Amino acid sequence: MKQSQEQPQEEVRVPTPRGRQVLGLVDQRVGGSRMIVRCLDGKSRNCRIPGRLKRKLWIRENDVVLVEPWEFEQETKGDILLKYRPTQIEWLKKKGFLKGLENIEEF
Repeated sequence: MKQSQEQPQEEVRVPTPRGRQVLGLVDQRVGGSRMIVRCLDGKSRNCRIPGRLKRKLWIRENDVVLVEPWEFEQETKGDILLKYRPTQIEWLKKKGFLKGLENIEEF
């Protein structure tokens, strides 16, 4: 007797924005581990990849990232905390976290 062909649905753990953190879409790479990120709060920030993540985090344009604005100059600058994978992006879309980014390209 064959087992059913359906795979059990895997639980996807997705970090969501907490506190001052906000989701964003990378618009442009500027160089020196910095990039312009269009955030969901309507602001465009010049964000950097912190030193502890520099070798681990490879980011391209149109990636969805989690940004934490700086304590000072929080309107214009921030740090990139992580990059979301395609399955995590689908989960965020289903749960309504990416309402402001309907115009992003499909992965």
